[in-house]
Amino acid sequence: MTVTTFSELELDESLLEALQDKGFTRPTAIQAAAIPPALDGRDVLGSAPTGTGKTAAYLLPALQHLLDFPRKKSGPPRILILTPTRELAMQVADHAANWRNIRIWISPPSPAA
Repeated sequence: MTVTTFSELELDESLLEALQDKGFTRPTAIQAAAIPPALDGRDVLGSAPTGTGKTAAYLLPALQHLLDFPRKKSGPPRILILTPTRELAMQVADHAANWRNIRIWISPPSPAA
């Protein structure tokens, strides 16, 4: 199936509204290829140039999972995103915070050995 709109991905209405508010009308190639299998719980390995929407390609399925399986009581983190640099981690955190009202914690760097 070729995905041409975000609504075809059957994302939660709040995520679709956030996409619309941000002016995103169609998924990019990496998003159209990565989001459906990620929503099905499959592992995804993707590569695409900078600025093509890779962050949203993995954040949207992660946020959808949180919405599909709401927490009944507080507990440990339910999603862990690893990045190669602290700067990229902060960019991802900023991006994630714009999608939903979620708490984000960035681990401090480990002490130098």
